[in-house]
Parts: sequence; C-alpha cells; structure tokens
Amino acid sequence: DGCGHTVLGPESGTLASINYPQTSPNSTVCEWEIRVKSGQRVQLKFGDFDIDDSDSCHSSYLRVHNGIGPTRTEIGKYCGFGFQMDGLITSKSNEVTVQFMSGTHTSGRGFLAAYSTTDKSDLITCLDNASHFSEPEFNKYCPAGCVIPFADISGTIPHGYRDSSSLCMAGVHAGVVSNTLGGQINVVISKGIPYYEGSLANNVTSKVGPLSTSLFTFKTSGCYGTLGMESGVIPDSQITASSILEWSDQTGQVNIWKPENARLKRVGPPWAAFISDEHQWLQIDLNKEKRITGIITTGSTLAEYYYYVSAYRILYSDDAQKWTVYREPGMDKDKIFQGNTELYQEVRNNFIPPIIARFFRINPLKWHQKIAMKVELLGCQFSMGRAPKITMPPPPQNKNDDKNDDFSDDFIHSVKTSLQTDKTTFTPEIKNTTVTPSVTKDVALAAVLVPVLVMVFTTLILILVCAWHWRNRKKKTEGTYDLPYWDRAGWWKGMKQFLPTKSAEHEETPVRYSNSEISHLRPREVPTMLQTESAEYAQPLVGGIVGTLHQRSTFKPEEGKEASYADLDPYNSPIQEVYHAYAEPLPITGPEYATPIIMDMSSHPSTPLGIPSISTFKAAGNQAPPLVGTYNKLLSRTDSTSSAQALYDTPKGQPGPGATDELVYQVPQSVAHSTGSKDE
Repeated sequence: DGCGHTVLGPESGTLASINYPQTSPNSTVCEWEIRVKSGQRVQLKFGDFDIDDSDSCHSSYLRVHNGIGPTRTEIGKYCGFGFQMDGLITSKSNEVTVQFMSGTHTSGRGFLAAYSTTDKSDLITCLDNASHFSEPEFNKYCPAGCVIPFADISGTIPHGYRDSSSLCMAGVHAGVVSNTLGGQINVVISKGIPYYEGSLANNVTSKVGPLSTSLFTFKTSGCYGTLGMESGVIPDSQITASSILEWSDQTGQVNIWKPENARLKRVGPPWAAFISDEHQWLQIDLNKEKRITGIITTGSTLAEYYYYVSAYRILYSDDAQKWTVYREPGMDKDKIFQGNTELYQEVRNNFIPPIIARFFRINPLKWHQKIAMKVELLGCQFSMGRAPKITMPPPPQNKNDDKNDDFSDDFIHSVKTSLQTDKTTFTPEIKNTTVTPSVTKDVALAAVLVPVLVMVFTTLILILVCAWHWRNRKKKTEGTYDLPYWDRAGWWKGMKQFLPTKSAEHEETPVRYSNSEISHLRPREVPTMLQTESAEYAQPLVGGIVGTLHQRSTFKPEEGKEASYADLDPYNSPIQEVYHAYAEPLPITGPEYATPIIMDMSSHPSTPLGIPSISTFKAAGNQAPPLVGTYNKLLSRTDSTSSAQALYDTPKGQPGPGATDELVYQVPQSVAHSTGSKDE
C-alpha cells in the first residue's frame, strides 16, 4: 500500500512513493519489479529523495536489488533527508527490484525515480526543468510516465515553454514524446517572453505563465503542418460521415450540419451526427497515403449550441474497407484520446508513432448533449515505400458477435502496428510539410542557379563602374594640363614656349647697366632672388619693388574673358597705335617673347632712388641703335605700399609692313630727363 505514481514502460518508466511530494504515511511498503528486454541492463536515477533516517535506515529506507524473486541480490540500501544520489544505480541484469519501506516518522516526502536501459546515457527525471541546464541546446532522454499531477508547465508550441516547466512533461504536451513510451528530446533555450499561453494537448493542461528570463522549445522533424481541412485543399466530396443532423428551427428554416462543415476555424455550424451514439464517425479521404502526426478538434463554436466531443478513438485504412484502431506500441488496448472540455477550445492530440494511411476516421465515444465537432489533421507528405503487408486469412467470426469483432480488430492492429513501428521510426525527417518531391527538385535547382546569376550580374556591374571611373579619371588628368589630345591643332605652338629660340643670338646680345642706376637702388627694395618662367605671354620687367600697372597688366586675362583693350601705349613712340595690355610676340628673327631685364641691386645699399639711367640692347646684329625719344615711367600697382619706380624697355619702332629684321629696344640711362619729373 506504499506505491505512488507508477508507469513501467518496456524501456523506461517512473516510480514514486505514495503521497509524493507530501509526507508519506507511516507503516507502508511497496515493491516494483522492473524488467527490460533480455540482454539489456537497467539504470536507476533519483529525481528527489527524502526519507527519514532517524533510526539509521532501520524502519524507513529504499532498497534496490539485482533480479526478481528469491534469488535477487541487494545493490544498496538508502535513507536520509534531502539525500543527494550521485550518478546512477546500474543493475547487472535485465531485472531489478525496488523496495520502499516507510516506518514511523513525522516528515519526509519519500522519493521519485526514473529508470531506463543503459543505452540511454542522458536519462533525466520528470522533475528536471530547463533551468537545471546551462547549455543553449542539449539532448536528453525522458522516461515514460512524466505526466504527473504534481508538476506544472506553462506555454505551448510554437511559442515555447517557460523555463520553470518540466522538460519531459512539456515534451509530452508538445507531442515530441509519448507518456507511455518516453523518448529523446532536443531542447533549445532562448530568451523569455512576457506571457505564456495555456492549452490542452495530449491529456496535459498547460497553464498561463508570467514573464521569465528564458524559455525552451523542441527541435522536431517538422512534420506538423496542416493537411488541408481548414485551407480547403481537401474537397467537400472527400469528407463523409455516418449521419448528418438536419432540423428546422422556430422560424421554419432548415439547418443541415453536413460533414464538410467540420473544418477547423471555418465560420458557421460544425458537423453533427443525427444520432448521438458510439457508432458515429467522421471520415476524411486524403486522396493518397499521408504521414499523420496529430489532430486538433473543437466543439460546435456556436454559443447557442453547447455541443462537443470529450473522448474519441481513431481508425485508419488504406482502402476504406479494413480499418485499424490506433494503439500505442506495446499496448493491448485501444488508445482513447481526450477531446474537448468546452465548445471553443482547440485541443491537440499527437500520434506517436505517426499513422501512415489514406483514410482517417474519428469515432466519438463521449460527448456533451450532441456529437458535434470541427477538426484539422496535422502531418506531411509520405514518399517512402511501405513495408510489405502480411496477409493472413481472417479468423472465423460472427457478424453479430461484438467480441469477435474486437478480436479481429486487435489481430489486424497487432500485425500492422508491428510493421508500422519499424517503418515510421526510421523514416527520414521531412522538414517541409506541403512540398511535393517534384517541387523539392525545383527548389534545389533554384538554389544553385540563383547564386550563379547574382555573381554574373555583380561582375557586370563592377566592370561598368571601373570603366566609368577610368574614363572620368582620364578626363580629369587631361583637364589639369589643358592638353587633351596630341592631335589637337596648335599643340606645337604651345610647346615652343618651353624650347630655347635662337639661344646663340641671345647670348650675343649685350645688356649694359650704368653704375649710377645701380647705386640708386636700396637693398631692402630688391628681392634676393627673382625668377621668371616661360609662359605664353611676356612677363613684366622687374626691378626693385614692382609697381602696380594701374588697370593694365602684362599677365594673361582670366579664362573666358576676351582681351580687347584699346588704350594708348604708355611708351613714347613716333607712331601711336593701339596695343594689347600684354606684349606682342617678337618677330621671327628674334626671340618670340620679350626678354625681361632682371636687376639685382642687393649690393648697393646706399644708392638713392629716383635717378633714371638709360641702357640699350640689341635684338640682332652688333650695331647699337640710336636713342629715340624719352621713356615713360610705369604707374605704381594699386596693391603695393612702396613708391619705388620700375623701368621697362621701350620698343624703338612698331612692327609693320616695312619693318626690318632688326628690333631695337631703348632702356633709360642714368641721365635725368625733365619728362621723368613731369610724369610725377
């Protein structure tokens, strides 16, 4: 009388003392005999152990034995409050006896333990939750019997379960493992959510839960898609029933609750049977064999008609003639599924192992007022070849004998279940529940072609960008030096300024300066070094601090402006003509541009300014030209702060039709002229 919650499966199970987790009663005893497949060994793991040890395990204890019966041998005897059992207790054979003795005591919860075969190295108990493990993803083995009344879970799939929930109990609720068989779970930990929904699934009620720091979900094969009741993929002609409810309301309107109304979440009335008894059924033809992993049901969903089915059986067939009642492997009784508890709630039940069939029937066994329901099937395509069926002659039976009918169903089920178990356990994981094999090939082909096309287009874009960049860079380089192409007209003329012209004649041209002119310059007004560069236009003659040229200059005007000056030349010459503000090129017999005269007066610090001097030079030939006219002084620059005067050459004559090959310039000498003072 000391046995508590107990589920002994073929490969695993759960056992607990009576009244656990409350204090176990005095003077009670219980023995569990565990037997697994021959050749296997048993391992035992304690989830909780709290047995009074006041008398040193004399009257209250837990004892584990190798074997069953009189020949058994003791493995160990255990007691203690909050006793922590390190590791597993392993048997030497496939049989184990667990004995619990409770004497006189005032406290102690007793114990809860799980067992499995030794090949399940990652065994956990029904009390383990996600917070006990630090890994973000892990695999564990859940024993059978983890739907226990003293454990709680919060959440549902696909949103996840609160981290305080029992891992194995949540696995049963999610349809990952069976409560009667146990199984492997693959757990993934993630960040928690503020609110956890509650639902009823696989006879497990999940409660509403508050915010938590983390949650967990299960990795599955993915074969949980809808098979077409709600979406309409299954046509009305493939939904039939044993009977149809037809009636007239108070207004005289006829209401027919046909089988095609049994579509989950479809607005309107459900399917309802005309007679409510255990012989009614709703049948769905899937058109071909499918892998069916679960079912979702609701009641009438009409508040004025409080109808729903609270329990039902499942039958399946390949030809709609011979039907098999669904049973869990190793069980000799039909599986009774818990249905709805009210008319709105969606209740899910999973099939472990899955059903492989074309025709699917729901046989209501319990209901509220009338049989009425809406359904949806869960599963995926099934493309693997089925194992060959074993055909045997049917046993003799009497059509009126219900017991013979039950025996026939049990016999057919036992044959098909054995094949079904081997077949469905090793089928590959099918991730997509709606893609047919032909579509899968197209998806694989697209997965190869799309990256190739992306690479080709990316390469073309890069080529175009590089070409555009090279073109702009070339244009920019050409614009910098203003020499776009070598075949542009006049390029040689532009290059002549960089080449020496008649250098021998320049070397022979004498330039004479008087000592008086040099002595009048102060060293602070003479730059230490003056440089001239070849240019298309003549540079000004520089002496001392260069004065301003009033509004006229020998420098090239800004780009885009036309050089159209019509002022009189500032120099005295016999013939007054209009000149440009910059110098004209020299005749072909002499240098192309005027040669500036550079004077370095840094060595004459004491010579005063203001005494002009005159010097001449000859462009060609050795004969010195006579003095012609006087010189004019250039106006000072507006941006200069000095009043020093700069002297420039004055051409002797103007070029014309009758000009000679010799061009002579006149340079002011040291003799003072009245015109110089007059200009001031």
